[in-house]
Amino acid sequence: MATYGQVAALAGAPRSARFVGFALHSNPEPGVIPCHRVVFRDGSLAPGFAFGGPERQRALLEEEGVVFIPPSDGKPCGADGWKVDLDRCQWRE
Repeated sequence: MATYGQVAALAGAPRSARFVGFALHSNPEPGVIPCHRVVFRDGSLAPGFAFGGPERQRALLEEEGVVFIPPSDGKPCGADGWKVDLDRCQWRE
């Protein structure tokens, strides 16, 4: 798991997280390029996930063993308020 900002920083453009989202949204091979593994910095899923919406993104992540945590502030994030547990699942160098 990585955040859009992490991917942007690794690409040498740390202020370009939004452009990472645009690029992943245009992914020609989602089965080969695992764009479902990129989330917002707070662990929430993008409501506009291009390959089936946030429900499909969550299903793909759960199939891979990614852990989700329930909303703590009452504000919805992603489709249902649950977020990826980045403390446990985020990629780190």
